[in-house]
Amino acid sequence: MAKKEHVSETPATQFLRKHGVAFSEHPYEYEEHGGTSVSSRELGVPEHEVVKTLVMQDEAARPLIVLMHGDRKVSTKNLARAIPCKSVEPCKPEVAQRHSGFLVGGTSPFGTRKAMPVFVEESILGLPKIYINGGRRGYLVGIDPRVLVDVLKARPVACAIEE
Repeated sequence: MAKKEHVSETPATQFLRKHGVAFSEHPYEYEEHGGTSVSSRELGVPEHEVVKTLVMQDEAARPLIVLMHGDRKVSTKNLARAIPCKSVEPCKPEVAQRHSGFLVGGTSPFGTRKAMPVFVEESILGLPKIYINGGRRGYLVGIDPRVLVDVLKARPVACAIEE
């Protein structure tokens, strides 16, 4: 049995505990620019079940969070149409950090510094379990995807495209 490392609390895990959300902890060896392919490989789970947290903004520079399968990309056109707004684009890393309070690569949708609307690729909600960032690089939490809607009030959208 693998020795479970103790992971100190993050704003994300504090948020989950405060809301009574059950989650499993999955620390792994973080690789710069490794993305979800590294975390899925390290944890031995399909990349489709690893959910990335993307901080984006609309044409008025209003921030929003998009949750997407690790092996898919966001169609910003489809997302803009679904929201609805004129356009959506990823925030620059330093802007994303300012909005979320998390380092890029360790961004969680839970416990963000600023409250932002959350949009989730609708097919994520059909998975039995997802692995999503727990608020630090090299640390995912395993949760029931319904938590995204129940606790974050995430709005389901269809905006995934093949990577």
